[in-house]
Amino acid sequence: MAEEYTECLLGNKYHEGCPGCKVDQMKRLRRGFPFWELFSVWIIVLCTALPISSLFPFLYFLIDDFGIAKKEEDIGFYAGFVGCSFMLGRALTSVIWGLVADRYGRKPVILIGTASVVVFNTLFGLSLNFWMAIITRFCLGSFNGLLGPIKAYAMEIFRDEYQGLALSAVSTAWGIGLIIGPAIGGFLAQPAKQYPSLFSQDSIFGKFPYFLPCFAISIFAFLVTIISLWIPETLHNHKFDDVQSFDAVKDDTESNKVAEKNEKSSLLNNWPLVSSIIVYCIFSLHDMAYSEIFSLWANSPRKYGGLGYTTADVGSVLAISGFGLLIFQLSLYSYAERNLGPIIVTRISGSLALVVLSTYPLIAKLSGVALTLTVNSASVAKNVLSTSAITGLFILQNKAVRQDQRGAANGIAMTAMSFFKAIGPAAAGIIFSWSEKRQNAYFLPGTQMVFIILNVVLALGVLMTFKPFLAETQH
Repeated sequence: MAEEYTECLLGNKYHEGCPGCKVDQMKRLRRGFPFWELFSVWIIVLCTALPISSLFPFLYFLIDDFGIAKKEEDIGFYAGFVGCSFMLGRALTSVIWGLVADRYGRKPVILIGTASVVVFNTLFGLSLNFWMAIITRFCLGSFNGLLGPIKAYAMEIFRDEYQGLALSAVSTAWGIGLIIGPAIGGFLAQPAKQYPSLFSQDSIFGKFPYFLPCFAISIFAFLVTIISLWIPETLHNHKFDDVQSFDAVKDDTESNKVAEKNEKSSLLNNWPLVSSIIVYCIFSLHDMAYSEIFSLWANSPRKYGGLGYTTADVGSVLAISGFGLLIFQLSLYSYAERNLGPIIVTRISGSLALVVLSTYPLIAKLSGVALTLTVNSASVAKNVLSTSAITGLFILQNKAVRQDQRGAANGIAMTAMSFFKAIGPAAAGIIFSWSEKRQNAYFLPGTQMVFIILNVVLALGVLMTFKPFLAETQH
């Protein structure tokens, strides 16, 4: 759905009543920095990212409270299934939401996604047992299909010169949400125990010790849903005559090459798209597994090679990491991407993350101030590098297709990534539980094995950023 698009943009064929034409005209006439658009994209992505990993700091204790694990070493096993249920739900529905976004518009999918956080994240906080927790998380993932459409929306609502910033905003908000979410979970879980002067054991927050962080995120999601009612739709609702896309208006030759290539092949035959999605999946698998393992490792007792941290301690580390990530993405990422290109940024970030992650087993041997400084520094570096790698892959995916394919293309990416992210927590929980039972093994005892496996996955992702595997759309 991209014909007549160039003519529409140039004002020759403005279609009255078409929201896409209205947005295109607004972009042509408007000057100045797009603060409102940046803010709206940022809070929508943050809203959908917060609940994904907010449970990790208290998941260890939640499973323990359910009483389903017979032994302490088995907690990680059950935690993995609760952690992966969100991603499994999203994997089964992402393509559908992408198609809905291409057919009916980006805005309806965005509104449904933010509203689903309000409903199902609240219910998760009120979970009475293991199965209720899994079902509410699965439903939350199934209805939360907006990450693919919001990436398409971000490419369409911004002028050409700000599109790199737009996708950087998506990945930054996403990365910060995956960090601040657990920080919220860490600070607000078990409030009657952490803040007895403010919360009574007889209150709802005492009876449901993990409800407060979920409720806080749901309140934020409700506000985002209200704000999202005012965002414009960007999809065109009329027929077109040619195949040019907005991204190529300023360069007709460039547009023709991309359009001809995409018209002759389906999305699944578009190797620049498919290769970037595959690499994206590997990095996503690693990131999700790392997020769960970091919290389990930090919460687990010292005798099992963990840090013996409380939920608040983990929350502090993740809050500092989120602040560090925000500073980096707003100040340095755009400069690095502009000068090096998305593939090189992804490759360098992944390689440096390998080095950082290799130090984690040694960190557990520290204590006091040395432990605090080291674990915070490592966490900031690891999250900055991971988000930088993911941002580069976002840019590659969205440049590989034209506008009317972006919803479906991002839906495919979300489905594939969600399957890998569903595997991540489940596998991470099982491997972590297994590692705690082999403290005296001769080869890579305890958590050493966990971090080596994480590094193997990450190394595979880095190798796949080289030719001939990862391809960039040639103009």
